[in-house]
Parts: sequence; structure tokens; C-alpha cells
Amino acid sequence: MPASTPKPPRIAVLADSDTRWKWGALTAGRIAPGGAPVLDGFLLRGRATPTPRQLAEVGVHADSLREVTATAFLRAMTEEEYDVVVLALVGGGVQALLHGLGRAWEGRSRRPVVVTGYVGVVYEKLADGLLLRHGADLVLANSRQDAERFRAVYEGVGADASAVTEVALPFLGGAPYTGPPGPGAEEGGRPFTVVFAAQPSVPAGRRERTYLLDRLVRHARLHPEREVLLKLRSRPGEHTTHLEELPYQKLVRRADPPPNLRLIHGHMGEVLNRTDLLVTVSSTAALEALHRRIPTAVLTDLGVRETLGNHHFTGSGCLTSWDRLDAGHRPEPEEDWVVRQGVAAGEGSYDTAFDGARTRIAGLLARPGGLPPLTPYYTLATAPGYLPDILARHHLGPDGLPLPGAPAADREPGPVREIVRRAARGAYRHGVQRVAPAIRRMGEL
Repeated sequence: MPASTPKPPRIAVLADSDTRWKWGALTAGRIAPGGAPVLDGFLLRGRATPTPRQLAEVGVHADSLREVTATAFLRAMTEEEYDVVVLALVGGGVQALLHGLGRAWEGRSRRPVVVTGYVGVVYEKLADGLLLRHGADLVLANSRQDAERFRAVYEGVGADASAVTEVALPFLGGAPYTGPPGPGAEEGGRPFTVVFAAQPSVPAGRRERTYLLDRLVRHARLHPEREVLLKLRSRPGEHTTHLEELPYQKLVRRADPPPNLRLIHGHMGEVLNRTDLLVTVSSTAALEALHRRIPTAVLTDLGVRETLGNHHFTGSGCLTSWDRLDAGHRPEPEEDWVVRQGVAAGEGSYDTAFDGARTRIAGLLARPGGLPPLTPYYTLATAPGYLPDILARHHLGPDGLPLPGAPAADREPGPVREIVRRAARGAYRHGVQRVAPAIRRMGEL
């Protein structure tokens, strides 16, 4: 008889923003044991639920994709069989779902492997974010450095650190950089291209964002032979992982940019295909560029500060200023630093970065008697003044069960509810981008 074809693993990914959907879906494909998975996507309903345009720009496809509440997702996890569940959420969301899933799977002989992690550079709230993710079977670390930091935090509070698993950012790749266009290339081919990777909330203030835009405009004027691109994360009214109160699209109206400066959207990987110099404050795009050996500049103009996230790049060789870039400087990365960040292209290490995670997941799925119950570090014994509020935000009680009056988990919203919900989202975004900055300006008078 012919050998039977192995059944592909089935993976559910729950994400709360466009960037987390990208990370979660791509991670699912890389950690799936036994080949390409059947991928079911769930988008957590909230302020940052991605729009169809954002999903199309991410370019990651699933076998199914639907928007859910936390309680709807929990119901789906009791009604459908999965091998792996990836929680691509902010820390509080992960913690709430870990408790909710623990109750939903109570008494089951077998349950899926639960995986979580971080979308990119971890530069703030390290202990808080990690402890909120504790309890998953695998907590993915995107580099050797992160894996060491994660274990140190868990061990420092007496929590089990065995879930920490070193991988890499799942969206690295693309053709290696081959060098800038030759002299006169702008006449018959593409010009030297500088890309500034904007971030929604770094920096947050008007003065600092205006400064960065003014310097980008100045660079374009100083180098009219170059193409200067401002790579935006979202369109006005859309939200990403972080709030953007002052979109560059609005600030640029007063900047009078030269014709060689353009604002663009699109997939970062495609933008990097034509990039000769990537400039940012602390975007994860810097790691994508470094992986491809594209010259990468991390700005020090606003200081090297934890609130900006550029302190993560100390020792990288990439820290520099607009003055130096205007004068023609192209940073050279420190190889040891690059390797520790898991972006060492050309050495073959990236191709095997997810092998350990796949092996661990396969072992957990084959565990005799199934997996033990989920055991997060935060419980009503360890954090009675913190955990209930986290659970309540997702309509879960202190016992992990849905609260009375939680959004219905078994039906889609009707037309009226859908209209109301969209109006509420629009009001929220208007408040973030218009009302809140105005109130702050009034307070400064």
C-alpha cells in the first residue's frame, strides 16, 4: 500500500493589528512542523483592527480570515481542532487569552501548543511585557540577545524560563544589496534612493516630528540627484500597532517638499529592493535593511534615548546624524552586533533560525498524554491587584470565564451594530489625531 500523506498542521493566529498579523502569520508558516500549515486567521476587534488596505499591503494570506472578539475566539478554540495557536497580541491581550484558553480547554486530554512573542525590537516595558506573555508553551525571542534577556527576567522573578525559544524575525529576506547605482544612473536607470522609515509614535511630539521632516526635506534639496522617499506606515484614519497622533501626511503640507521627495506606502520588502540608504529613528525596518546589507542609519539627532528606542542600536555602528548623512556618510554595521540580533545574512544562520522552534513544537504535540494546563505567572495569588483588570478589558472574569454581558461569541454583528462600531472607531481616531493634540497645545499656553 502507498504511504499515507501526512496531514498538514492546522494553526490559528489571533492578531490585533496589521504588523502583528504579519508577524503572527509569517511565524506560523516558519514554525509549523511537517510542512506548510492550514492557516486560520482571527483579527481581534479593537481600535487597531487592520483595514482591507492594510491587510493587502502586508501581503500575507490565510486559508480563512475573520474578525472576532476575545470571547468569540475562545469559543472557536473549543469548537475547532488546532495543532498550534499563535497569539500575536499586545501583552495584556496575551495574558487574558492565556487565562481564557486555560478555562476553555479545562478537562481536555489534548490541546494545541500556544506560541507568542514580539513583532520586533523590544526596547521598553521588558519585564511587564514578558510576564504578561508568561504561560505560553513557547515565548519566541527574535535574537540571541533577546533570548538571554527574556530568560533573565523570568528567572529573576522565579518563573519557569523554559518556554523562551530563540528564533529570528520572520519577515527578513529579499535579495542582498549589490551597491548603489553607478555615475549617471539616474539618466538611464534608477537614482540613488534614500528611504526614511517613519514610525507612528516615535517620536510622538509635533516639534520632533516636524524637525525630522524638515531635515528630510533639507536632505532632498541638498541632493537633487537623489530620490528621497518618506515611507509611511498608514493612511490618515488608519491605526497600526501604535497610535499616530500627528501623521507626516499632514505635517508635510507646510513643508514645501522638492520634487525629488515623495511620500509612499507599500510593502517594506519591495521598498528595500530599490533602497541605497535606509534612515530611521528605531524602526524594525532597520533590521530588515541590515539583513540585506543595505546601508542603515539610526538617527541620534533627538538623542539616544529609551523612549525613542534607538538605544537598542548602541554598538551597532549605525548611529549617526542628519548632518553626517547630508555630507555623504554611509554607516558600516558592526558584524558582532548584527549576528547577535539574528540578522546575519550570508552565513546561512537565518535559514535554520526556526529549526529549534519546529522541533520543540513537534515534541510537544507528540507528548504522551497531551500537554499540561496553561500556567501563567500572573494569577489571583501572585497579582490580585493587576490581573482582574487585564482580564476585564477582554470581557473575562477573574476566573477566566466570559463576564455576563460579554459580546456575543456566536454571531456576527448586524448592519446597525456594524455602522455604530465603525462610527465609534472613527470618533476614537478623530479624538486621537485631532482633539488630543489640540487639548495638549491649549495646556501649553
